[in-house]
Amino acid sequence: MRSTKPPGIHLFECCQGSPLSLKTCQALVLVLTFFSYSSYHAARKTTSVVKGVLDPKTSNLGLLHWPRCLNIGKLHTGESNMVLYGGWAPFDSRNGTALLGDIDLAFLAIYAIGMFFVGHIGDRVDLRILLTIGMIGTGLFTAAFGAGYWLNIHSFYYFLGIQLIAGLFQSTGWPSVVAVVGNWFGKKRRGLIMGIWNAHTSVGNISGSLIAAALLKFGWGWSFVVPGVMIALVGLIVFLFLPAGPEAIGEDDHLKDSSKSEIGIPLLEGRTEVTEKPVGFVEALRIPGVVPFALCLFFCKLVAYTFLYWLPFYISHTAVGGKYLSDSTAGALSTLFDLGGVIGGILAGHISDRLDARALTAASFTFAAIPALFFYRIYGSISLYWIIILMFITGMLVNGPYALITTAVSADLGTHSSLRGLLLSRLVIAEVSAKLESQRSAAAAGLPVSSVEEA
Repeated sequence: MRSTKPPGIHLFECCQGSPLSLKTCQALVLVLTFFSYSSYHAARKTTSVVKGVLDPKTSNLGLLHWPRCLNIGKLHTGESNMVLYGGWAPFDSRNGTALLGDIDLAFLAIYAIGMFFVGHIGDRVDLRILLTIGMIGTGLFTAAFGAGYWLNIHSFYYFLGIQLIAGLFQSTGWPSVVAVVGNWFGKKRRGLIMGIWNAHTSVGNISGSLIAAALLKFGWGWSFVVPGVMIALVGLIVFLFLPAGPEAIGEDDHLKDSSKSEIGIPLLEGRTEVTEKPVGFVEALRIPGVVPFALCLFFCKLVAYTFLYWLPFYISHTAVGGKYLSDSTAGALSTLFDLGGVIGGILAGHISDRLDARALTAASFTFAAIPALFFYRIYGSISLYWIIILMFITGMLVNGPYALITTAVSADLGTHSSLRGLLLSRLVIAEVSAKLESQRSAAAAGLPVSSVEEA
């Protein structure tokens, strides 16, 4: 579906008397999509920070199954982990941690299913509208989760239902922003550009953690409501100013800039025009590299999302240097993992550009992350300095390939040469069909027709 010009840009151009330049539009797209997806992650991150307040009495976590020979340290008990508040029903019960895990599972399950369908929907609707609806919906249901604090709601199914719907709206984020950026930027220096741009994930996690941690003292409901309002406001800005593609501002036929040359130059000239069709699921699987990179991303996200949802909870329930940290401190400290992710994403993108080797870069970071995770698991609780260093390194190595695959690699695969072959096949079929139809029409009118063998 052809994108429409955002009303904010239309108003600006009317006031200015001239259209926006290509470079200005590209900068606007990068900034808006950056803050858009940052707000998605800021709203998503709040749950992990609030878990320690909802279920504060859980004990004997994490170190239970490690042999004594590793000399990890003493296991903490319920007495050494006493807190001054009693949590929030039903999450303060004996199986409170399991209930929180069930909510995460439900959110991520509907999120994964939603992303599959949103990818197809995004090929058929204006991405700006889809992104706006997703952001406002996410804000409403994130705030609705926090509203349970003031409404004194203690029903597990209320929180479960809210997270299910929030996960569905959250699934609109990633397919939309990466498609918009892919519409505006060619392959040249894509790894570095998207490595910097992909810092939105870590920036969103950091800001979400800090905001949620700072608001805990006023009541855990505020930790959901404020990020919910923020993402809704950013969604309105996206609706007003985000051009989903060059055609939205009339630049589709004038993309002579080098960064856009690969997308702006038509595949074939002087041929019959064919309507572009979305790529099907089976066709996407046949693109070289899709399956291996998908498997690599699966395991990277397995680790990254474990840290995303449980790192503050784990820190607050683990003695660091013999002392337990408060929920607010644990939430703030967990941002070091995401800070390392910012550096890792930029570094992975830069290295892959220099070496022209996306797969080698992703594999190197992934294998290096294995010992980093092991060392963090064993020595992270020795002291505050150790946990800071190891958490930063782990975040850099885990989020490096995660950022690379979800940005530069995804855009590369989306513009792979095999898709041009698919378009060529469709174009030839359209030409043959047009010739056959013209000859049928001529025959029906009693006019002489040429042989169809050439067609």
